[in-house]
Amino acid sequence: MTLLDKEPVKRVQKALKNYSDKLEVIELKTSARTAKEAAVSLECEVGAIIKSLLFKSEKYFFMCLVAGDKRCSLNKLKKITNCNDVSMANPEDVKKHTGYTIGGVSPIGHQETFKIIIDKSLERFENIYGAAGHPNCIFKIDFENLIKITHGIREDIIE
Repeated sequence: MTLLDKEPVKRVQKALKNYSDKLEVIELKTSARTAKEAAVSLECEVGAIIKSLLFKSEKYFFMCLVAGDKRCSLNKLKKITNCNDVSMANPEDVKKHTGYTIGGVSPIGHQETFKIIIDKSLERFENIYGAAGHPNCIFKIDFENLIKITHGIREDIIE
């Protein structure tokens, strides 16, 4: 069984194909578990790697897509979401709500639908790369298509 046959990877593949025939999952020979590893594997800047981070508030879960070389600002998230209690989701919640394990959390193809907030600093790259359900699988996309495929909102969410 190849990585492309794994259920989480197939979910990403399906979401990509439903959006565009031009997008596909790429299986890497090396790990893309962290933004730094992904950048080395792809020979690109760390900032071009999309970190898919699940957060929770007192009311709901939401995802932030952040450039690999940036840190998400909890204070900005509290203002944007109008919630005082915002924190990173734990690994169990990430798996339960997204269907992915940490290291392979994709910006698309989640188990549940939730609000997605996209860091504006990703705009500076022609191509950006998101995890595709496994630490060795990614997909390439541009910023405008990332917004469209995720139905995400563009915000300044970095420190």
